[in-house]
Amino acid sequence: MKAVVQRVTYCEVKVNGNTVGKIGKGMLVLLGVNKGDTTNEADKLSAKISSLRIFTDENDKMNLSLADIGGEVLVVSQFTLCADCRRGRRPDFGNAAAKDTAEPLYRYFCECMKQYGVKNVERGVFGADMKVSLLNDGPVTLIIDTDNLS
Repeated sequence: MKAVVQRVTYCEVKVNGNTVGKIGKGMLVLLGVNKGDTTNEADKLSAKISSLRIFTDENDKMNLSLADIGGEVLVVSQFTLCADCRRGRRPDFGNAAAKDTAEPLYRYFCECMKQYGVKNVERGVFGADMKVSLLNDGPVTLIIDTDNLS
């Protein structure tokens, strides 16, 4: 599983012009599910993301987590994170999990975020053409791959 995590002041995702998810201060998580990923990867990744100390404290140090600030999360599925761009000019998406595997893991990841104390977890629409608007705060952007987590 791969995630691009952005600290945001606000974030919104629309499908066909309609808002389907919207948050205030917190994180936008773009989530890619690879072939072979299981609930184990979703557990590890949600634990890591929910506890990241990327929000500033009173001394302007990144020292606070989502729970510490009462932050929200918007999770948007993004199979393109699984692309292999090593050859040619067209990305190969063969590493992305099939919808029947990826969608349940996406939903499971969102539920795990709630279990790790995130009070408001909003979602995009799996597989839809989505338009994401955000104000990146910092900017702070992190890339996390479960293959690199211990």
